[in-house]
Amino acid sequence: MSKKMIQKVALVTPHYHSGVVETAGKWPNVAFVYFAGALREAGFEPYLYDAMTEYHELEEIGENLKAFGPDLVLTSAYTPSYPKAVELLAHVKEVMPDVITGIGGVHAHFMYEEVLGKDGDAIDFVFRGEGEVTIPAFVKAYNAGEDLSQVQGIAFNDTEGNVVVTAARPFIHDLDALVPAWDLVKWDLYEFYPMPDTNLAVVSSSRGCDQACTFCSQQKFWQRSWRARTAESFVDELEMLKREYDVGVVMLSDETPTIDRERWEKILDLLIEREVGMYILMETRVDDVIRDEDIIHKYVKAGVQHVYLGVERTDQATLDMFKKDASVAQGKKALDLLNDADIITETSLILGLPDDTPEIIEETFRLLQHYNPSLGFFLTIAPWPYADNYEELAPYVISHNYEDYNLVAPVVKPKNIEVDDLMAQVIECYRRFYMGKLRDVPNMTPKKQRYYMITMKLLMENSYLTQYLGGMGDMPANVNEMLADYIDSDAIKAVEAIYSDN
Repeated sequence: MSKKMIQKVALVTPHYHSGVVETAGKWPNVAFVYFAGALREAGFEPYLYDAMTEYHELEEIGENLKAFGPDLVLTSAYTPSYPKAVELLAHVKEVMPDVITGIGGVHAHFMYEEVLGKDGDAIDFVFRGEGEVTIPAFVKAYNAGEDLSQVQGIAFNDTEGNVVVTAARPFIHDLDALVPAWDLVKWDLYEFYPMPDTNLAVVSSSRGCDQACTFCSQQKFWQRSWRARTAESFVDELEMLKREYDVGVVMLSDETPTIDRERWEKILDLLIEREVGMYILMETRVDDVIRDEDIIHKYVKAGVQHVYLGVERTDQATLDMFKKDASVAQGKKALDLLNDADIITETSLILGLPDDTPEIIEETFRLLQHYNPSLGFFLTIAPWPYADNYEELAPYVISHNYEDYNLVAPVVKPKNIEVDDLMAQVIECYRRFYMGKLRDVPNMTPKKQRYYMITMKLLMENSYLTQYLGGMGDMPANVNEMLADYIDSDAIKAVEAIYSDN
C-alpha cells in the first residue's frame, strides 16, 4: 500500500468550555489563522474549524471533518483544554483511521514527553514553538519521505515507542512577512457581547514577553524575548479587517504590545490619522501606562477602550514573590490614569496560594477596592506543570485533572483554609466587589454605565460564576431593575439572544 500523502490540513479548535474566556465574547483562534495562511502559501489546503465556538460535540465534529476529508488534523491546547483536545484527536482516529494527527500550544510544547507517553495512540506529532514555518516544513518532509528527526520544532514516538524531540526552531524574525488567512474565518461566529452589532477579530502586533513572572507560561514559552511587527503593517491589517470583514472590535493577543514606546506611539498616531475607528481591547503593563501618561489621550483617540492590567496579587510581598516589576502605588496610578481617561479597566487577583488565610484574602479584596478597576476578577491559582513555581506549589495540589486548571476550580489547597471555605470567599469577593460597583453606577459616564451593566448581566446569568461557582451569592432583588434602568431594551435583547442560540 502506498504511503498516505498530506494535502488537506484541518486546524480544529477543541470543544472545550470553561466559561472564563467566553464570558465577554467569542474569539477566533488567531494562531490557526496564521497557520492556515502559511500552509496555503506552501501549496496545501487548510480548513479552519472552531468546534468550541460552534458548540459542536464529538459526533458532529467527526461528521464535519469527514466531509472535508483531511489528511492531517491539528489541534492546540493550553493546560485546561488539553483533555478535550486529546478526546477530539482520539475520536478522529476512530472515525478516520488513516488520518495523521498533531497538537501544538503551550501545554504540548512543554509537556511533549507526557503527551506522547500517555496519549500517543491519539497523537502522532507534537508541534513545539511557532507553527508557521514548522508545520509546512513537516508536511513537505513527510510527503517526501525524509527523516523527520531533522525537522526542527517537533516531537514524536519512533517505531519502538521512544520519544524523539528535534532541535528547537528559531523564532520567526520578520512577523510582517506572515500572511494570515482571514478569508477562511467564519466571521458570523465572532462577537464582543457588549457590542453585538459588529464582528470581532483577535490580532497580533507583537510576540513575546520579557517579564519573569514565576506563575506564567508566556515568558517561558517565548524565552523572555519580544519581537514586533511594524506599525504600518499592523494598522494596514486593521484597516483591511474593517473594510473587508466588517470588524469593529479587535482584541490584541499580545502580552505586551507597548514595550517599544516609539513603535506604540506610531501605531496610535496612524490609527488617529487614518481614522480607523475600531474598538480596541488590549493588555499591557503597569509601568508602560505610567510611562505613557503624556499620551493617554492618544490611546482614547486611537480607539483603545478596554485595558487589562495584570496586577494579579496586590500585597507587595506576593508581587515580589511573583517577580512583578511593579508596586501597589504604581498599579493604583496606572489604573487611575486609564479610569480618568474613561477607559474600561480590568484586573485580576490570584487567590488560593498555600499561605493564604481568610485575613490575607480580605486584605487583598480591600486593596482591589482601593485600586478601583472597572472590572475585577478573582481567580484561583493554576499550577501549570511547566511553570517556574510548580515545585513550590506541588505539595498543595489537590487535583491532577488538567480540566480543573481553568483558574476557577480549586487546584491548590491553602494550608489554613478548607477548599469549600476558599471558594465561599471567592464568591463573596465577587459579590461585594460588584455590589460596590453598582452603587457607583450613577456617577459613571454613560459609556461606562452601559458597558458595566451589560457585563454585570453576563456575570450574573451566563458566566463561569453561574456554571462553576453557583453565581455571586445573594444579590438584592432590585439589581434586575437597575439593569433595566441603565441598559436599553435592544441591548438586553441582543445579549439574551446570544445565549438563547446556544
